Amino acid sequence: MNELTLKQNTMTPGTESAEMSDVLVELDHLKRQSQRLDLMNQLHGRMAGVLSITGMIEAYSVWLMPLVAHELIGYNNSTRNKKHLFCSGHGPNRRKAMAYAEKLLTSQSAKDGDYTSQDGQYAHKWLFETSEDAGILLILKEGRQLSNEEVGLINESLVVLAESLQRGLEYEELFERASNDALTGLANRRSFEERIHGMMDSAIRYNNPLSMIAMDLDRFKSINDHLGHLAGDEALKAVARVFKNAVRSSDLLVRMGGDEFLLILDNTDHENACYLAERLCAAVDELDIRANEDIKLGVSIGLSQLQQGEGLDEWLERTDDILYHAKAQGRSRVATL
Repeated sequence: MNELTLKQNTMTPGTESAEMSDVLVELDHLKRQSQRLDLMNQLHGRMAGVLSITGMIEAYSVWLMPLVAHELIGYNNSTRNKKHLFCSGHGPNRRKAMAYAEKLLTSQSAKDGDYTSQDGQYAHKWLFETSEDAGILLILKEGRQLSNEEVGLINESLVVLAESLQRGLEYEELFERASNDALTGLANRRSFEERIHGMMDSAIRYNNPLSMIAMDLDRFKSINDHLGHLAGDEALKAVARVFKNAVRSSDLLVRMGGDEFLLILDNTDHENACYLAERLCAAVDELDIRANEDIKLGVSIGLSQLQQGEGLDEWLERTDDILYHAKAQGRSRVATL
């Protein structure tokens, strides 16, 4: 008993304190490792169900935003001619960020780990280089560059993202055939169903406006009946080009079937969506596609902004009702509620 007591007493208070401090440091380290592992597992889960490069960049941005606030994430793969920008800003700031990112993504001087700044915007670049992939990921912030801790988190997460992007590139051609309309090259209903929920979740999470434009061609059947289906196909392709040239890469433009089109405008409020809808209506009119002297192709448009607590089916039905009003009021016009 005396020997045991003697051994216990040889532990000085200072030694006990140092050992306890070491234990606490180790526990904190293990806790951080566990938290980081949990984050990576969440990222794996989010990326697992996404097939397209576009969807992957959007999903990665949504995952990263609560951890590292950013204005834009961009990916460019020049060897595969694939580029996507996902921006959470709007208005002039959005346009400035998109222009700056476009410039940096296409620059030939990009180096891994580089960061640069312009007008208070900081851009950090990471390179992906494998035997089958050569691309650049860019993360844009406003006001400051990334901290060392943020860079460390992104470095770790890029292992997951790189694997997903490689998978996406391998299946991109197959995905595009399955998700694009063969006639117009626009996204099809399947692509809409894959992307719309992510766009709605992002809008709700960051309290950004999301607008829907439903478009139905007027007198398209007359074009087919008078000029034939080949002329009808050419009319659809011409309209699709007009629509595509008017929207941003971050928007979702879909041919839902026949002469029905749907456009989801990312980070766009009702007023700006109305402005674009009027432009689209005028642009189709300017195509001057006619079945005869009295019958001219036009487009009726119904427009609505996603409301708080509204589900996809409710939103689609409400927008379709608004489109019906445009048809009922004389066609070739924009209707909103």
